[in-house]
Amino acid sequence: MITGELRNKIDRIWETFWTGGITNPLDVIEQFTYLLFIKQLDEVETTKENEANFLGVPYQPMFPADCQKYRWSKFKNLGSADEMYETMLNGVFPFIKNLHQDGESAYSKYMGDAIFKIPTPAMLTKIVDGIDQLDLGEEDSKGDLYEYLLSKVATAGTNGQFRTPRHIIKMMVNLVKPNPGDIIIDPAMGSAGFLIEAQTYLREEHADLFLDEAKRNHFNNDMFYGNDMDRTMLRIGAMNMLLHGVDNPNISYRDSLSEQNSDEEKYSLVLANPPFKGSLDYEAVSADLLKIAKTKKTELLFLALFLRILKKGGRGAVIVPDGVLFGSSKAHKQIRQEIIEKNKLDAVISMPSGVFKPYAGVSTAILIFTKTGNGGTDKVWFYDMKADGLSLDDKRQEVSENDIPDIISRFNNLEAESERKRTEQSFFVPVEEIVSNNYDLSINKYKEVVYEKVEYEPTEVIMGKIEAIEAEIQNEFAELKKLLSV
Repeated sequence: MITGELRNKIDRIWETFWTGGITNPLDVIEQFTYLLFIKQLDEVETTKENEANFLGVPYQPMFPADCQKYRWSKFKNLGSADEMYETMLNGVFPFIKNLHQDGESAYSKYMGDAIFKIPTPAMLTKIVDGIDQLDLGEEDSKGDLYEYLLSKVATAGTNGQFRTPRHIIKMMVNLVKPNPGDIIIDPAMGSAGFLIEAQTYLREEHADLFLDEAKRNHFNNDMFYGNDMDRTMLRIGAMNMLLHGVDNPNISYRDSLSEQNSDEEKYSLVLANPPFKGSLDYEAVSADLLKIAKTKKTELLFLALFLRILKKGGRGAVIVPDGVLFGSSKAHKQIRQEIIEKNKLDAVISMPSGVFKPYAGVSTAILIFTKTGNGGTDKVWFYDMKADGLSLDDKRQEVSENDIPDIISRFNNLEAESERKRTEQSFFVPVEEIVSNNYDLSINKYKEVVYEKVEYEPTEVIMGKIEAIEAEIQNEFAELKKLLSV
């Protein structure tokens, strides 16, 4: 998370927006993001130019010769505030709005109505100087910055707009291992963190896909899908994907739970951390989802959605609040039964409540499942995550304890888990036992705790010690009374 000097720098930039008259937090985030995007676009361009020069290959620049002056490294050094403002207003901003001019891409779709709202040259100069001093070299730092900005939005807690920590996303992606043929969706995408991590995994583990024209076209045009109901998040997500080299992600302004979402058996992989609470237009919820779980709880409706939109054989790795695992309502039991008996539940990874601090203290778990349509769950792997490499308080500082490498290693070698005992951190539970427990998936239902026998001294010995202490207290008290009476 953002701490120390970086947090102070961001706060100063935020204050500049605020004192300059931009007081709507979402407007601040949006304008902040445009400028960050312009800066990062220049950094990406510089990296690609250097790589092309090193390899001795031609490079088609994003910034044509007549637009070089729109690069961050150029316009930030313009002589006067008025010149910088004029260049931004009539050059740089129109340039980024029209990067993809086909009108069909997610980027052009959601940048088309983008508005530059910074009102004065002096204010723009201060903000540009502030952003230029931000060191955001690590990918996680960029995600943390968005998380910190979102924490300032009064509605963030209501609408569930908080970022899933990057290391948790990375773990989930490494558990399901996306492949070049996958069609991947996050139906509540936010700033596209899951999609970004999935494309990063594919670049690292399947770099040869870019040598095959059909696979490369699939990667750029038909692999990544994301829905959200916040146009600011859609713009951020579209910019994020473009910066990471995905030319045309399929990002839609859509309520994934409503009738307007008719997707069915379309995707092979779902990666998501859907909102656990917030407003829900129950009347607009798709009837297909209500057949599986008649409820107003978004976390249950999203699970029903995942099962509908996945192809047969498709996988899901999704975060749910603990209540989903053991809730006793009819809807809770229905959705668990649907996953366990009609599909294949592979794993339940219980996470400590501090994972989402300081923005939420809810206990959560990761469900990993495969859509089959005809069952297949014979046993479920449970893992009790106790540490994620960061302290579980609001500070979230790095610590040595980290179960994530162990989780990935064990999940990739489940055959070796069959002999693990219920007293250990991971173990299998047969499906018959889960069914007999009302489909309860809370790990504490099945985990066995070994209590060490504590040997105490005989009662008469303990009483003797108490009496000796009491006598000593009385003696000391008598001495004190003598001293006070002198």
